[in-house]
Amino acid sequence: MERRIARGMPYTPILATLGFVLSPSGQEVLLVHRNARPQDPAYGRYNGLGGKLEPHEDVAAGMRREILEEAGLTPLQLSLRGTISWPGFGQGGEDWFGFIFLVTRWSGVPFATNTEGELHWVPIQKILRQELPMWPGDRYFLPLVFDADPRPFHGVMPYQNGQPVSWQYNR
Repeated sequence: MERRIARGMPYTPILATLGFVLSPSGQEVLLVHRNARPQDPAYGRYNGLGGKLEPHEDVAAGMRREILEEAGLTPLQLSLRGTISWPGFGQGGEDWFGFIFLVTRWSGVPFATNTEGELHWVPIQKILRQELPMWPGDRYFLPLVFDADPRPFHGVMPYQNGQPVSWQYNR
C-alpha cells in the first residue's frame, strides 16, 4: 500500500525515546532481546531501551523513566545523539519520531529480563558488524550513535511495509 502525505496536513507522530546504555568499559551496550511475546512486532530482534513519551514529560525525563522501568537502572549521564523521523514506521502505518540517547553513566544493577525479553550486554562492534537481528533501519543510524562526532544527527527514515525505503540525515 502506497502512503501519501497531503500537503498542509500537520505531522503528528508518536514521540518516543530510544536509549543505548554503555557498559562501564564503554565497549558494550545493554540491549533487550525481544523474545518474551510472540505477537510483538519486534519479536526476535535486539533493540535499545525506550518507548513512548507520556504527556507533560520532557524527552530526558522520558528516557530516564524508560531505562528505569525496562532495565532497573538510573541514568546519571545521558547525551542526545540524534533524532529520527520514521514516517510509516508503526504497525498500522503510524508515524514515529524518536529521540536517540547514549547513557554513559548510571547506577543500579540491570535486570536479567523485562516484559519484552532478556537483557544482554552486547559488544558495540558486534552491533556495528550487523551480527544480530535488529530493525532493518538500525544499520543506518547506529554508527552515528556510537561514533566520536559530538554533533547530534537529525534524520528521516520513511518505512513502508515494515522496511525502510530511504535514509537521509544531517549534523
